[in-house]
Amino acid sequence: MTDTVDSAAERTDFIRNIVREDLASGKHSAIKTRFPPEPNGYLHLGHVRAIATDFGIAREFGGVCNLRFDDTNPAKEDPEYVQAIQDDVRWLGFDWHDLRHASDYFGVYYLAAEKLIRDGKAFVCDLSADEVRATRGNLKEPGTPSPYRERSVEENLDLFRRMRAGEFPDGARTLRAKIDMASPNINMRDPAIYRIKHVEHQNTGNAWPIYPMYDYAHALGDAIEGITHSLCTLEFEDHRPLYDWCVDNVCLHENPELLAPLLEKGLPNEAAKPRQIEFSRLNLDYTVMSKRKLMALVQEGLVDGWDDPRMPTLQGIRRRGYSPEALKLFISRLGLSKQNSLIDYTVLENTLREDLDSRAERRMAVIAPLKLVLTNLPEGHREVLRFANHPKDESRGAREIGFSRELWIEREDFAEVPPKGWKRLVPGGEVRLRGAGIVQCDEVIKNEAGEIIELRGTLDLQSRPGMEGANRKVKGTIHWVDAATAVPAEFRLYDRLFTVPNPDDESEGKTYRDYLNPESRQVVQGYVEAAAAVATPEDKFQFERIGYFVADRHDHQPDKPVFNRAVTLRDTWAQKA
Repeated sequence: MTDTVDSAAERTDFIRNIVREDLASGKHSAIKTRFPPEPNGYLHLGHVRAIATDFGIAREFGGVCNLRFDDTNPAKEDPEYVQAIQDDVRWLGFDWHDLRHASDYFGVYYLAAEKLIRDGKAFVCDLSADEVRATRGNLKEPGTPSPYRERSVEENLDLFRRMRAGEFPDGARTLRAKIDMASPNINMRDPAIYRIKHVEHQNTGNAWPIYPMYDYAHALGDAIEGITHSLCTLEFEDHRPLYDWCVDNVCLHENPELLAPLLEKGLPNEAAKPRQIEFSRLNLDYTVMSKRKLMALVQEGLVDGWDDPRMPTLQGIRRRGYSPEALKLFISRLGLSKQNSLIDYTVLENTLREDLDSRAERRMAVIAPLKLVLTNLPEGHREVLRFANHPKDESRGAREIGFSRELWIEREDFAEVPPKGWKRLVPGGEVRLRGAGIVQCDEVIKNEAGEIIELRGTLDLQSRPGMEGANRKVKGTIHWVDAATAVPAEFRLYDRLFTVPNPDDESEGKTYRDYLNPESRQVVQGYVEAAAAVATPEDKFQFERIGYFVADRHDHQPDKPVFNRAVTLRDTWAQKA
């Protein structure tokens, strides 16, 4: 399989080219990036590109990458998400240089805000959120300056310090940057940089009744950590002027006195001027990526939690059976661009098929069992057959599989009235049992309702492995499991969660809930060979002729095996299109 991590010399895109130029010119002697998730939900597939880009570019160019939690909105944040994000990053094969939090820098942000006030570049505003929106203007009309915009430096400092002391209720005042109410970029029309919020914080408790706004904290967080290249998705492109304004007007690397709270925490002074660069988001069809919508799916019981294998969360797709290598290969092949596009879900599935084809050992399983009795073998017949664990990798060795008079085959491998072109088992017909010989169906047993419950057949003993008739030609080959040694197992057959490519489309008055796929999760009972049952959670297999499966990371036990279908052997959705 193609290597999932190419060297920097082999990969070219506009971001890597910028990094190369910055290193070659001497602008930077080393590269430092960061991955800055907000801990208000679980990471999803859309984050994989950001993680692979932030950590991958740092690794490729011999630099480092921080993991920084932008925890500036404590009302929506939870330690559960913090731990899950760390687990997901490590699962993908990355580790961070430093683990930081925006809350580590609250003292610096506050001193920087006071500097902006003293410089006449920030003011305390008494307008409500609705009033601010009403005066913001639009793309054709400039905004209206706040009546509090020209407060004196002394009054602004006094009010801001009283905000800090917790004197005012939530929403009573904000600290706004004084930039340009006529700017064509609405983000630059005196944006709020601090708001009052009397909410306990997971790291700082009740120490702060005011919290910095994301754009302000994010820009200064990058500057504090000495980030050289601040990589983010395209929706932040319009925010870049504000990012640069915050960095340039606070100018932390030239005002070390502002970093006193940082040094008191024992953190180093690495302040520098970062550069923001945007790239396109990862958007997949048949998927929703909105945290709000994913939260609703969970809270409304439409899925079985954040790690439901149908969910696009990293916790979910890990449980589904996706490998980190497949995801990184997928991201590598898509590359980086400035153009947003909708990626065909099949591209992701094909990458997983390619990865698991090389790494997943083969096993036999039957998910819709039909008994086949070989009547010419004696009662109590037992033997052991050897099968390679992987047809393309002899180093994986072989395993032993029991073989007896009674077998389980797939119900779909028998047709009493076969369609045109049928190559599997029919009454009076022959088929090869994988690795065991050729069987002829002699009798079909039905119950009182007319349902087929058993087949009886004759095994051609001269077609057994090593016998003179072993190479006799028959049209079809089917798999099987030995009824005497097979282990009953649960199979969870997962498919795409939505039935349409764009479930976010509400043009017909429908919502994503209306497009949920009722067949996205089916649970069936069948059998696996004994060597599959003893798998450990998250072991992945190709169940021959069925698909790629993973032992469920939570529910699988050797005496009660549970396997999740990661992906079918072939694309079944192309036939539906």
